[in-house]
Amino acid sequence: MSYPATPRTSPADMRNTYLVCYDIADPKRWRKVHKMMLGHGDPVQLSVFLCALSPTERQVLLGRLHEAMHHGEDALAIIDLGPAETGKARLTTFGLARWEAGKRVIVI
Repeated sequence: MSYPATPRTSPADMRNTYLVCYDIADPKRWRKVHKMMLGHGDPVQLSVFLCALSPTERQVLLGRLHEAMHHGEDALAIIDLGPAETGKARLTTFGLARWEAGKRVIVI
């Protein structure tokens, strides 16, 4: 008896879950970023989204957010929740610093 081959998933196809949180100072920029995020994930709060992204999708989103934000006034945090079974989280930020390096981030 033969069994069907197990589909192989390349690292480029694997998705991680990200918590995307932003603080945009200007209401017009906030609306632009919010509309952009609606195409990438599910809103958890007004400025917090849960997104399942491949590495390529993450890079595209980061590029779009980088262009839309004012780095002297706005802030962004993307918390990589990883695959569900790992339970590890990594933090990527740019813009105004809201977190001290080395401090533990707790999402409640």
